[in-house]
Amino acid sequence: MSELGLCSRREADEWIEKGWVLVDGVIIDTLGSRIRPTQNIEILPAAHSAQSQLVTILLHKPVGYVSGQAEDGYEPAVTLINQANHWDEDRSGIRFAPGHLRTLAPAGRLDIDSTGLLVLTQDGRIAKQLIGGHSEVDKEYLVRVRFGEHTLDVDQHLPAEKLALLRHGLELDGVPLKTAQVSWQNGEQLRFVLREGKKRQIRRMCELVGLDVVGLKRIRMGRVTLGALPPGQWRYLAPNETF
Repeated sequence: MSELGLCSRREADEWIEKGWVLVDGVIIDTLGSRIRPTQNIEILPAAHSAQSQLVTILLHKPVGYVSGQAEDGYEPAVTLINQANHWDEDRSGIRFAPGHLRTLAPAGRLDIDSTGLLVLTQDGRIAKQLIGGHSEVDKEYLVRVRFGEHTLDVDQHLPAEKLALLRHGLELDGVPLKTAQVSWQNGEQLRFVLREGKKRQIRRMCELVGLDVVGLKRIRMGRVTLGALPPGQWRYLAPNETF
């Protein structure tokens, strides 16, 4: 069911336990049941109803918060999801409820020193779309850099071959990186568009070509942009928005 994109593995287990899954017209309520590829899977309306109530939240994460579990005394970004920080220009039409915090998890990391768009979701399909092994959703970042003693007009000092390496030719942990889109946004800021998300990837890529990252901000994931969402505030993904 997860491989077919019907739901997450956790949801599949829950639906099976509740008797919401039929195979060839027969209710399957035993976890781990094996079926043949030719058999027909049917999902009862109750499952679709439960799935439609799952929320996805877009947060403008500030510096100083970790994406996932608390670590080294730093709070997780999910602690910012409360009524006080709900952006008053949210146009999704969804009203905040404490149940929206249940099973809410980050779909992708954004390290403690980075800011920008962080997606937290209850929907396993969205998590798989954004961070699954076969994800094709690109992520866009603005990255302020310095090159040795150069903090201004860095674009005039970084050799062209080093910029080319950022686009293609680097590897991390012995694994070649996918081709990236990298260009100068202005003299001190690079624009990265990636289709993968290894831990601290952009910072490590920059280190390999002699650049130091001064600031890093994610501004887009797929078709969803950070827009005017203020730092520390959040909004719901609207029903008409998709990644």
